[in-house]
Amino acid sequence: MWSYIRHKFSRKKLNKYNPSDDIFAGTQINIESIDLKKRSQSAWVEEAFVDYAESDLVSTKKNYLGTVLSTKRILIFWMILMVGIGLLLSRAIQLQVISGKYYRSVAENNRIRIYNLPAPRGIIYDANNVALVRNVPAFALYIVPNDLLSDQDNKQQTLDWLKLRLGVIDENKLNKILSFKKNQKEYFEPALLIDNIDYELALKMKIESTSYSGVDIEIQPQREYLNKQSGQLVPSLAHVLGYEGKINQDEYENLKETGYLFNDYVGKTGLEKSLEKVLRGVYGKEQIEVDSSGKAMKIIAQEEVKRGDNVILNLDLEMQQKLESIIQGYLIKFNKQRAAAIVLNPQNGAVKALISLPGYDNNVFSGKISETEYNKLLTDKNQPLFNRTVSGEYPSGSTIKPVMAAAALEEGVINQNSSFLSVGGIRIGQWFFPDWLAGGHGITDVRKAIANSVNTFFYIIGGGYADQPGLGVYKIKEYFDKFGLGKETGIELTNEQSGFLPTPEWKEKTKNEPWYIGDTYHLSIGQGDLLVTPIQIADYTSFFANSGTLYKPHLVNRFYDQNTQSTVNVEPEILNSNFIKQNNIDIVRQGMRLAVTNGSARILNSLPVSSGAKTGTAQWKLDQPPHAWFTAFAPYNDAEIAITVLVEEGKEGSQITAFIVNDFLNWYFRQYKTKLKT
Repeated sequence: MWSYIRHKFSRKKLNKYNPSDDIFAGTQINIESIDLKKRSQSAWVEEAFVDYAESDLVSTKKNYLGTVLSTKRILIFWMILMVGIGLLLSRAIQLQVISGKYYRSVAENNRIRIYNLPAPRGIIYDANNVALVRNVPAFALYIVPNDLLSDQDNKQQTLDWLKLRLGVIDENKLNKILSFKKNQKEYFEPALLIDNIDYELALKMKIESTSYSGVDIEIQPQREYLNKQSGQLVPSLAHVLGYEGKINQDEYENLKETGYLFNDYVGKTGLEKSLEKVLRGVYGKEQIEVDSSGKAMKIIAQEEVKRGDNVILNLDLEMQQKLESIIQGYLIKFNKQRAAAIVLNPQNGAVKALISLPGYDNNVFSGKISETEYNKLLTDKNQPLFNRTVSGEYPSGSTIKPVMAAAALEEGVINQNSSFLSVGGIRIGQWFFPDWLAGGHGITDVRKAIANSVNTFFYIIGGGYADQPGLGVYKIKEYFDKFGLGKETGIELTNEQSGFLPTPEWKEKTKNEPWYIGDTYHLSIGQGDLLVTPIQIADYTSFFANSGTLYKPHLVNRFYDQNTQSTVNVEPEILNSNFIKQNNIDIVRQGMRLAVTNGSARILNSLPVSSGAKTGTAQWKLDQPPHAWFTAFAPYNDAEIAITVLVEEGKEGSQITAFIVNDFLNWYFRQYKTKLKT
């Protein structure tokens, strides 16, 4: 404004200040001229203000900024702004609150890692504290996806190095490891790529691995099964011990919540599987600071491992080895391949020996079995991986007759004096049910029927004949059930089968046929659709050996806690008792004793102690030889051992299986027991 006034002042040509007009220049002051001058300047200022006001008014009218956006557009703008702010806020909440724990752990994993420390697996010992398995160190190569994939150049260099040192890499396995997503915990854990690396190569790679991120060479404990004793192979131990192997995907998904790791080894079969939780122990943890490449720098904290429990069995390795050797000798002599045998202590159900042949070397599974080796085992017609003692289901043959006799005596169908005439079989209409001896056995009571395995006697007490009533199918099934048939015994082994007890309802539903009297006759002598396992027959043989108690067969004697150095004993478990009167048990026992002194088991007269036994011949296919059974106990009055032997397609129980049992019991009482006394 003042510049404008000065401009006006200049334009109006008003008097300006001049140094020559200084008020101190003259001696007199002209008052009138001063007043005139003031008036002139005042008029000029007033005029200047009027001009400026007019000019400013014009300018204001031309440059005024009004509302150029509509209310709707302003509302849309604010809505977009608020949505944007809301999205940013929600993302911040998602990252910092909802997923904050995960991202904090990811960030921490770049500096601190927690590694699991496997607990040494428990050792399995025989009854005499002979170790049947041990842990040996083996070298393995691990991949950490997070570290390997941190840099593309590092990944390629590392893979080139692995191929150079190892030659061939399992690409499928590697791709599976590298396919873990970043939000999976496995993405940060070491994953096993190759195990059982040669010692010298492992040392070299361990040194070189410091130059590559995402790989490490570590010691992986491996099970070694001691199937050799005194230089002789004992392959039947594989069915008892089983083996440990790499956890598969299904097992991992089921077990990971209980602390199992992606690289863990677990029991696959046998005691290794059934006692997995006991043998495994509790893993420790180690908190380690790592560098940018994932290499360990220092240990920050550590949680100690808890060793797995040791297991001491009832099984006697020397007895196992001897019985297997005897069986193998007779299999070769008679040109047979498959057999099963169980030795029990009848006073408590302790398993002293358990043999299934053919066996196999379980060390090939503990290590790295080739596909060729595995397929060879799977396709072998003799099924070496199949545990016949607990999984094999066979017709019982005449070994069922002591059970039938006990049931008939208990139900009052017969008594100890009841006798029937055996003339070689019985006829029902057009059907004839033969005895094994042409012409029959003559007058036969229950003791003689057991001793000489007289079919006619058991046809009658089972299904009845003429005016003599029998037990009938439902009573037979009831007593078979009491003796443990048709159900698992509960022994500590995997894949135990229950056998099978046929019923009229089952036959009607399955075969669309009614139940005939012939079906009851066949059931009474252990034929037809009846199926049992060798362990079941050994168990009810022990019932008669101890005079009335059916024990659960058990392999484990005690557990030893390596951490607390305490022992837990496994107490005998009774499955059933007091369901057969003592007098009736004694009658059956007398029949089994008569089988040795004057019947089908006379071979056992060579023993230095008294014994009771029962033979069995089980038809299973019309065009194949029958299975051979032999079951026995000794000494007769105070039994300390019960033994059951099955040879598939062994023909008669009074031959190959009788020879096996005789040789073993003679060794046991003449050599083994004598050695223990000394």
